[in-house]
Amino acid sequence: MMEEEEFEFAEDLEAILHLTPEVQLAIEQVFPSQDPLDRADFNAVEYINTLFPTEQSLANIDDVVNKIRLKIRRLDDNIRTVVRGQTNVGQDGRQALEEAQIAIQQLFGKIKDIKDKAEKSEQMVKEITRDIKQLDHAKRHLTTSITTLNHLHMLAGGVDSLEAMTRKRQYGEVANLLQGVVNVLEHFHKYMGIPQIRQLSERVKAAQSELGTQILADFEEAFPSQGSKRPGGPSNVLRDACLVANVLDPRIKQEIIKKFIRQHLSEYLVLFQENQDVAWLDKIDRRYAWIKRQLLDYEEKYGRMFPEEWCMTERIAVEFCHITRAELAKVMRTRAKEIEVKLLLFAIQRTTNFEGLLAKRFTGCTLTDKRPDSPLDPTNPFLEDEPGEEAGTEKDEDLTKPKKPKAPDNPFHGIVSKCFEPHLYVYIESQDKNLGELIDRFVADFRAQGPPKAGTEEGGAVLPSCADLFVYYKKCMVQCSQLSTGEPMIALTTIFQKFLREYAWKILSGNLPKSSTNSGGLTISSLLKEKEVSEAAKFTVDELCLICSILSTAEYCLATTQQLEEKLKEKVDKVLVERINLTGEMDTFSTVISNSIQLLVQDLDAACDPALTAMSKMPWQSVEHVGDQSPYVTSIIMHIKQNVPIIRDNLASTRKYFTQFCIKFTNSFIPKFINHLFRCKPISMVGAEQVSFIYCNLY
Repeated sequence: MMEEEEFEFAEDLEAILHLTPEVQLAIEQVFPSQDPLDRADFNAVEYINTLFPTEQSLANIDDVVNKIRLKIRRLDDNIRTVVRGQTNVGQDGRQALEEAQIAIQQLFGKIKDIKDKAEKSEQMVKEITRDIKQLDHAKRHLTTSITTLNHLHMLAGGVDSLEAMTRKRQYGEVANLLQGVVNVLEHFHKYMGIPQIRQLSERVKAAQSELGTQILADFEEAFPSQGSKRPGGPSNVLRDACLVANVLDPRIKQEIIKKFIRQHLSEYLVLFQENQDVAWLDKIDRRYAWIKRQLLDYEEKYGRMFPEEWCMTERIAVEFCHITRAELAKVMRTRAKEIEVKLLLFAIQRTTNFEGLLAKRFTGCTLTDKRPDSPLDPTNPFLEDEPGEEAGTEKDEDLTKPKKPKAPDNPFHGIVSKCFEPHLYVYIESQDKNLGELIDRFVADFRAQGPPKAGTEEGGAVLPSCADLFVYYKKCMVQCSQLSTGEPMIALTTIFQKFLREYAWKILSGNLPKSSTNSGGLTISSLLKEKEVSEAAKFTVDELCLICSILSTAEYCLATTQQLEEKLKEKVDKVLVERINLTGEMDTFSTVISNSIQLLVQDLDAACDPALTAMSKMPWQSVEHVGDQSPYVTSIIMHIKQNVPIIRDNLASTRKYFTQFCIKFTNSFIPKFINHLFRCKPISMVGAEQVSFIYCNLY
């Protein structure tokens, strides 16, 4: 029975002392020990075997047992001391907890007392400041009342004074007073429910209405639409009236401006009626001279009468432009058959000059539409400043000159000249005719002067007619863009396309030398004669120079046509940009370039054909020895040395096309040469060695 109890106790003890690995690790860190008894995985059998490894060591068993008993006794003493110490600590902890609870209760009581005292203090402060707050509210209300009464007094007095001054036409005093009355009246918007305030507001509106009617009547009396002449100088009353009109309804100001300008330009409508001789385009300068005199007369007599911010001078000029545009459009519709190109360009030139003069004198602040800035990128040959008044007289000399910064757009551009746009077909037809004559002149000059000569500056250079054509194109484009950026620009583009194609076919392709088909038969003996070798070439040196010159010209036309397309797209309205397309014309010039290179290749290729043909007809089976020189190779190399340097020198400015020529000739000649080598049959061993020698020498 006792053994079972001891066994159960031992199991309970093991269960109690079984610790987790984390706890065991913590204990080892706090109490490091090398004693095997302190290890978690202690094994009694191994420990005993360690103490008594041999039978002889059992002789010391009593000493070992005594040491273990002594160690157990010391552990029991330590455990007893610790347990007793923990008993006293628990009593001390309970006592400290009771003392803390008592201190907390005392602190809570003190906090409650402080809170009660703070509430009493706050109540005391409220009682003290209650009267002060009432005084503050009273002061604020009193100040508002006094201010409102002052405003009311000012409003009532101002309305009375305003009515009195209106009757006396004292506009100088009315201008300042009316603005003040209007400003004071704004403070009473929330009091409009009060009958007296509403009555004062109605009186102010009535005074404003009366002032407007009275001022309009004064201007009508001073500047009648018909009858008496205008006074010789400004009127102080009317000048003050304009200041009052600034405060009144904007419609009053607009009515004054409208009546004055209409009366000021009434004489213009009479002098330049449709049936008058001065109304036609050839005397358009008189219109602009008349308005210049009128503007000077206005600034001298009435410049100080109207406020500066009204911009009356500019308004008169703008209204004159509107009237002029309508009158010119009417006259040109009536006499459309009499419009000639020179007359139309003269009128347009004078009109654009006048619009430029307006841009220098005025800011355009009275215009509702302002054209956006559209800076242009420099492109060749349109790099220079676009000519203004002398657009048709100056010729471009340096096509690579950098472009200067462009001036801001003219806000008055088109304000009058728009009326010429429906009649620009006359200008377009004239350019069509002029370009046709220009192309015919180019053809005649080319025939008269002949092709460029070898050894001269013209040999292989761009044809002068090409630069002349594009300079003329630029002049036409600039002129047309100054007149219109709409449909006329599209029509002009169509004309450009037509004559670019004509130039490509008549001047360039039409003057390419024709290759002859008679290659002539060459014998072995003839290959050794330099004279006959030189005669085997199809084209002369001058003809080669001509082909190179046409190629260079076509390349220049190709690049310049692309820049022309970009310029046209910049000039034309954005909605019409997609209709500008010169791809077809650029393809035409590319075709001319390709044909020119092909002619050069065919010429050199054909010059080598007789030597290759003679080589293939040679009886190679009868060759008895290998020679150092081959007449076939000598002939081919001589032709290459004759043609290639000429072509290279004449295409110095277009190296890429010289490279294309070399590549195309190589691609054509090498397969042909190999093909002729295969035809050299039958052939002996010595002949094969000779052919191999020819092949190596040629490569």
